[in-house]
Amino acid sequence: MPEGHSLHRLARQFDDVFGGQTVNVSSPQGRFAVDAQRIDGCRLEYAFAKGKQLFCLFSNDLYLRVHLGLYGAFSFGGDSYFTGASSIGAPRKIGERETSAPQEAGEYAGPPAPVGAVRARIVSEHGWADLRGPTACEVLDHEQVQIQLAKLGPDPLVGAAVRFRAAKGQADPAEADARLDEAYTLFRANLLRTKSPIGIVLMNQQLISGVGNIYRAEALFRNRISPDLPANELSTRTARKLWNDIVETMEDGVRDGRIITTHPEDRDPEGLLWPDNAYYVYQRQGMGCRKCNAKISLAEVAARKLYWCPKCQRLPRKRGGN
Repeated sequence: MPEGHSLHRLARQFDDVFGGQTVNVSSPQGRFAVDAQRIDGCRLEYAFAKGKQLFCLFSNDLYLRVHLGLYGAFSFGGDSYFTGASSIGAPRKIGERETSAPQEAGEYAGPPAPVGAVRARIVSEHGWADLRGPTACEVLDHEQVQIQLAKLGPDPLVGAAVRFRAAKGQADPAEADARLDEAYTLFRANLLRTKSPIGIVLMNQQLISGVGNIYRAEALFRNRISPDLPANELSTRTARKLWNDIVETMEDGVRDGRIITTHPEDRDPEGLLWPDNAYYVYQRQGMGCRKCNAKISLAEVAARKLYWCPKCQRLPRKRGGN
């Protein structure tokens, strides 16, 4: 399943290639046909993401909500206006990557015939986007969108999203830090309310949005936090440091289009940066820790694979007691 940085990149792409344009929306597959008619022929005002979900606001005050899930993917094509458009899919099989194949300038003569089960097709004067295999694809009104957003925890990329919109004259850049501080305050409150292990909490989209298996494992390692530590036992200093680290690495992911969490001094000079040197613990079970001589561990936790270093990420000793 794509992690939060991929959805924020997707929102930026939609904003760049469709924002402010009248679009035709259809459902070649048929499953989205009724909802497609509700926004067909409307102007796509802007797009935004929260966590792992994409939202597009249309000129009739309706929103398209998309959750890619494990198998969903968008593909794009068009004229030179679409240069840089990419196909963003679930990294479950293809890895954390994006591939681009825009048509050359002057060749665009409308979208091609749909290939496969295209749930939704969006077409503008300059290009098109096809959606296949999403977990959710629906049209909602404002109140329904607020209900969906309220289900999601604070998003570490909220500041980056504000800065992106501010660069386009759509927001006040001064709001970025304030929104990010509000998000951290909510994250800290969420931690204090639960005794669940932090390794489980970071994957709970109601407590923090956008963090997936890679960011979860890497953030805990980078901050030397045992995944078994109860969330409410994180100190204020550790919680803040963890949050700031997640913000930093996810913003890097938005910028770079891939997840790389290692510092240069911890990489193998003989290997490629990605994927050989991209991670500290993710999918490195049985391999040597980049920081110590321990072997990276793997366990199934809440139906997901969890990676950690048993030496670098030990549980702290309990103080006092009998």
